[in-house]
Amino acid sequence: MAILDYLGFGRPSPAAESNSKSPVRALPASWYTSEEMYQLERRAIFSRRWMLVTHGTRLSQPGEYLKFDVAGYEFVLCRDRSGEIHGFHNVCRHRAFPVVQGEQGTAKIFACKYHGWSYGLNGKLAKAPKYDELEDFDKSQNGLFPIHVRVDASGFVWVNLDSKEAPEVPWEQDFDGVDTQERYKVYNFDDYILDHEYKLDGAYNWKILADNFNECYHCPTAHPDIPTLADIETHDVTGVDGYITHQSIPTEEQKKLGMAIASTYFFPNVSISVLPHFIMLQRFLPKGPRSSSMHYQIYRNKNSSEVDFQRIHQLYAKVVSEDKVLCELTQKNLNAGIFVNGQMHPRLEKGPLYFQQRDREAIREHVEREKAAKQEIWPAQQHLPVEAVVSKEDLELCSGLSCQPEQAGLVW
Repeated sequence: MAILDYLGFGRPSPAAESNSKSPVRALPASWYTSEEMYQLERRAIFSRRWMLVTHGTRLSQPGEYLKFDVAGYEFVLCRDRSGEIHGFHNVCRHRAFPVVQGEQGTAKIFACKYHGWSYGLNGKLAKAPKYDELEDFDKSQNGLFPIHVRVDASGFVWVNLDSKEAPEVPWEQDFDGVDTQERYKVYNFDDYILDHEYKLDGAYNWKILADNFNECYHCPTAHPDIPTLADIETHDVTGVDGYITHQSIPTEEQKKLGMAIASTYFFPNVSISVLPHFIMLQRFLPKGPRSSSMHYQIYRNKNSSEVDFQRIHQLYAKVVSEDKVLCELTQKNLNAGIFVNGQMHPRLEKGPLYFQQRDREAIREHVEREKAAKQEIWPAQQHLPVEAVVSKEDLELCSGLSCQPEQAGLVW
């Protein structure tokens, strides 16, 4: 099916039509199963929007680096000798070999093990063997492909893979004030240190987990331990620009046990749950239209006892394992091709409805841009210099032959 057939252009948005008394139709199953839609999301969302990835305390010393992979885009964050955090794609400028092999570590330089090109901690080209023999080779134009990095007021690190000098979507457009929200003021984020990381691979689309996270309608049925963590009856969510806040009124017993939660979902694919003894940063990482990897960064308050930390950590670990089962069985039925979509409760499921509306808007906006350009637009892609005439001709020839099998073309 052509992708525009199920984008619904020209029709009012279902979420925009909703009110407190009417159920709302969810995104169709095809948005959770289609390879074509997944590639469109890579273009419209993951290569263009700001994404929260970690906390700056993990890069405390010069030379420390971390490698990440989001929807097939692999990139590296590194702190340089002046203390600044840089980001760049894990792609050598010469022949595209990865310059970083490990998941994390400390380096003085980044050296490509294919042809020996090396780069500084800021991504600038340091050495290209034998290229000093060439007259028109400009080292300053051959550093690693940079990505945009922002460290917010709470110390969390964000990236944007847009290859333009300034990203088309400013951080403030979606997240202005999210790092200074009132409920964060009771926490000192410098007191939290990474305890461990783990991941759960799942046979389901990344949006299923996002839908699941952003409502507690399923909590009484699927999570018997949730009342220990939060008061389900007072639980509520609010969508603001690019994020969704979750809140409930903790009981006195929950306060005593350190269960007062400040939880936020950041579109497209990250959530943070902050508690006095514990932080869980959860990243929803698509691996394809029907598979994801959920990465969990677990931070502990260095002033908290082991008992206080483990009490919360074990509860969250149980809840996320339960969510994995829910998501996998849901995806299995979506794959069968029977279910199209259901009607969602505008109050109890307003979180996933808000998330789906953000996703819908991002997709539709990008499709309109591609229609106008009459070609796919990959915001993270390298920009060739003006003098690369032959390369541009080669690209045009290939585009006409549809010779990019991993980047399925749209059918207009």
